[in-house]
Amino acid sequence: MGDAQADDRWVVLGKIGSTFGVQGWVRITSYTDPPENILDYDRWHLHRAGQWEAVEVEGGRMTAKGVLAKLVGIETPEEARLQVGIEIAVLRSELPPTAPGEFYWSDLEGLEAVTPSGESLGRLDHFRSTPGGDIAVVKGAREHWIPFVKDRIVKVDLDAGRIVFDWGVDWLDD
Repeated sequence: MGDAQADDRWVVLGKIGSTFGVQGWVRITSYTDPPENILDYDRWHLHRAGQWEAVEVEGGRMTAKGVLAKLVGIETPEEARLQVGIEIAVLRSELPPTAPGEFYWSDLEGLEAVTPSGESLGRLDHFRSTPGGDIAVVKGAREHWIPFVKDRIVKVDLDAGRIVFDWGVDWLDD
């Protein structure tokens, strides 16, 4: 998946969750694993007014209360409050390379999901984290919630735009 278009798309890594303290710090809801990996990036892009705007990360740390960050230009709790709920992203090309057989969720979203016999389940729309584990949400004629575990993934073929799940089209989703 080395084409320029794929490398130039935004990958959402988290969002600004709430203010923290009196100096403009914010608490981050991180989607990275582990959560503090979001602090590996010196520059984030925030989704404001329908577009992505670059912002420098002045500081960050992991605490018992979660990931905290200080953004350049945000100095007061009032300024920080205006950032709450804004998504944080980086370009796909800024993410570290994956090991063979590993994928970023964002690389799998949009792939056609099929059964081992080739029947279409629909498109992998998004992922959902639950207390019981991660779920791949596939939308087609029906919506399938497929446990995103190794024994359910038969094959991932990014070039063909397809992921094969060990899941039947007629299986009941509980």
